[in-house]
Amino acid sequence: MEFQKLIESRRTVRKYSADSKVTKEQIEELIHAAQEAPSWKNSQTGRYYCVMSDDLTEKIRQNCLPGANNAVKSKHAALIVTAFVHNRAGFQPDGMPDNELGNGWGCYDLGLQNENLVLKAAEMGLGTLIMGIRDADKIRELLEIPETETIVSVIAVGVPAEEPARPKRRELDTIAKFF
Repeated sequence: MEFQKLIESRRTVRKYSADSKVTKEQIEELIHAAQEAPSWKNSQTGRYYCVMSDDLTEKIRQNCLPGANNAVKSKHAALIVTAFVHNRAGFQPDGMPDNELGNGWGCYDLGLQNENLVLKAAEMGLGTLIMGIRDADKIRELLEIPETETIVSVIAVGVPAEEPARPKRRELDTIAKFF
């Protein structure tokens, strides 16, 4: 698929097919695409916790996705919890931050990786929903995620059971200034 068409056609999906399951191989392909994103000093601090079993997926949906009706919106999808190793991206080897953003660079890098992941999913015919409203403490406990990692989002991945319309985008002159 042509790249411009891909980025214009990718949509957030809030309803997934009960008849189709995402495979481990598909999730691996998504993570390989995510790994190709740039990161601060090539620190590669993004981490992915892939939840594919029906029981654990249901437990996370019901107990760890408290708001925005995300438990319902992610039904029939695999879940990928995204995290980054803190105090690495944006930091010197002695632990001093390179600039005022500090761990903001880990979040930035993970965002770049997650964009690759959702675009790859769209190319593969899969839908995604990035959920920032989540109970990180419960997720950390259920998936045994180390305290040295910051949990950022949960991404639902599945076969879409809907085709959301493209929302209107702001005009370029309202978001960009040229000097």
